[in-house]
Amino acid sequence: MIEVEIEAEAWSSALASVEALVIAAAEAALKGAGAVGGVVVLLADDAAIHELNQQFRDKDQATNVLSFPAVENPEHHLGDVALAFETCLREAEEQAKPLAHHLQHLVTHGVLHLLGYDHITDTEADQMEGLERIVLAGLGIPDPYAAEAGDHV
Repeated sequence: MIEVEIEAEAWSSALASVEALVIAAAEAALKGAGAVGGVVVLLADDAAIHELNQQFRDKDQATNVLSFPAVENPEHHLGDVALAFETCLREAEEQAKPLAHHLQHLVTHGVLHLLGYDHITDTEADQMEGLERIVLAGLGIPDPYAAEAGDHV
C-alpha cells in the first residue's frame, strides 16, 4: 500500500493530481523491481527536508528526496520517502522538464533506495538508473538522464 502525506500545500497547488502521480510512480517502481510492500511518501517543503537531512544525515541543507528504509518490517512496510517542494520545482525548471515528471522520477528513485538500490559506485548507478529508465518509460516519462549524461540524482 502506498500512503501519501501532503505536508506542504504547494505540492497540491502546483499539481492537482499529485497524490495519483506519487502512487503511480511508487507502484511502478515496486513492480519494476519485482517487490511488494508498503511505502509512505511525504510531500514536504525545503525547510522540513532540511531538518530531516540535518537530523539523519548530518547535512545542513535541503535536498530533493530522502529515503528512510524501515528498520523493522511490520506488515511489509518498506520505509518512507520524503520530497522537498522548492528544491524539486527548481530542479524541474533548471532541467526544463514538467514538475510531474520530475516528481515521479524522484519518487521512483526514492522507492528504489528503500529496496537497496544505490548510486555510490558507477556500477550501482548504472544499474539503478537503468531500472529508473524502464519504470519511467512505463509511465510515459522521457529518460531523465539523456540530457545530462553521467549525472546522478
